[in-house]
Amino acid sequence: MPAACGLVVLAAAAWLSAQTPNGTAVSESARALHARALVFDGHIHAVDREFYHGGDIGQRKPDGQFDLPRAKEGGLGALFFSIFVTEDYYPARLETKQALRMLDSAIEQIGRNSQTIEIARTASDIERIHASGKIAAVLDIEGSFDLDGDPAVIRQMYRLGMRSVQLSAHNWTSNYADSCCSAPKWGGLNRRGMEVIREMNRLGMVINVSHASDEAISAAIDASTDPVVATHHGLRTVNDIPRNMPDSLLKKLAAKGGVMGFQIGNEFHNRKAFDWGAAHAGKAFWDTSAILQRGTQVPIDDLDKIVGPQFPMRPADIPQDIRLTVDEWVGVVARAIDLVGEDHVALGSDFDGGPPLPRGMRDIRDLPMITDAMLRRGYSEERIRKFLGGNLLRVFRQITEKRR
Repeated sequence: MPAACGLVVLAAAAWLSAQTPNGTAVSESARALHARALVFDGHIHAVDREFYHGGDIGQRKPDGQFDLPRAKEGGLGALFFSIFVTEDYYPARLETKQALRMLDSAIEQIGRNSQTIEIARTASDIERIHASGKIAAVLDIEGSFDLDGDPAVIRQMYRLGMRSVQLSAHNWTSNYADSCCSAPKWGGLNRRGMEVIREMNRLGMVINVSHASDEAISAAIDASTDPVVATHHGLRTVNDIPRNMPDSLLKKLAAKGGVMGFQIGNEFHNRKAFDWGAAHAGKAFWDTSAILQRGTQVPIDDLDKIVGPQFPMRPADIPQDIRLTVDEWVGVVARAIDLVGEDHVALGSDFDGGPPLPRGMRDIRDLPMITDAMLRRGYSEERIRKFLGGNLLRVFRQITEKRR
């Protein structure tokens, strides 16, 4: 191992929290393996709080699930730095303006913390940044950058550093792609949706199918010349909700080289937890129907005031005895590995996006608990490193460096 890389591993090991909140030690072997691996999380809400309330991602927070100091302690090496354009901005057609505002905030926050984090546009960038001891940030949009899917807007986002875009408009159907959780219009993708796929392939951008309908995911896999990625998902065979992926689609995604990231919350992988959350909220977590009642004339400053209080997103307070353990959560990943193999699974936590975490996990500091659970399951270091980041890096390289 080169000296510089060895120093990075030693430093990473020092950052990792030695104990879980209940006092149970994470094994030394797990902490050492976690430090050696590239931990590349496919979905983190990294800047929502700062956009709406001010502050700095480099400052430790007393609540929420993510900030840079805690990310370092959890051994994070790279992430899809996701900016979230909520459905609140769609009725007034302010989604593109909001995407640009959020992107501006993300770039400013990363620049402010340049000693710790740096924007990555290619897989080689990620490797270089990680080797320097920094966290590599891949700019990603969740929600709509433009409900019409205008290729000119996609190109401009690319020029600004964006390398991953969600295909559907979060839980709304856009003018080119159906969502998982709203009334379909296009039977998946329409002609403009196919044009979006072609343009993202041409540019070298990740097509993120999380939140898309089954039909849209299937059509995107068929149409794309690159693998597609579901950054934060679950298995419908484990919890039969539209936000999760059926086995047939996971097989299809994997057959073309794609990767599915596993969201870390109980509501995706635990039917009891989902039912408890829906009963106490009075609706499923994806239900945004109340937004339409505001009409289309709400000014953007007023929308900010409406949206801001939800960040950082507060997970449902699901009782501990209902929650999955980390080992049970890894068991869901194991089902996917049995189905499609170890090359097509990844971490896509959704930290600060509202996931009620497995029993005993506090926040991003406790990512080594996953590595420990995988070791207890008898997984090889190679398999664990693939899940923690190797698979996502491989696909990101294939997409972003194919013309090199």
